[in-house]
Amino acid sequence: MAFDTSYASPRQPSVFFERRELNRLLSLYGRMVAAGEWRDYAIDGLSESAVFSVYRRTSEAPLYRIEKRPALARKQGAWAVLGQGGMILRRGHELDQVLRFFDKGRFKVVD
Repeated sequence: MAFDTSYASPRQPSVFFERRELNRLLSLYGRMVAAGEWRDYAIDGLSESAVFSVYRRTSEAPLYRIEKRPALARKQGAWAVLGQGGMILRRGHELDQVLRFFDKGRFKVVD
């Protein structure tokens, strides 16, 4: 029996994190959980970006979103840290450079 592909919708490829990038993000997440700052995370692979969202409480909007947008790699940099309102807090070409935003003493979550 042949499979009819005329009904299948064309699917756009998703952007996702590479293993090294995901390891770095999960390492940061583990440190922040140990510090009591973060409690949950979500990972989304979308057509234009990959997003790592972190939450203080599961039922809330994400505290921060770490986005990878390959289309911006040559211009502003593929990586960005966004705050709760969608404001870009840090942008850059390298993941480690962008994640320095979370270095100890640079910020504090306020309830």
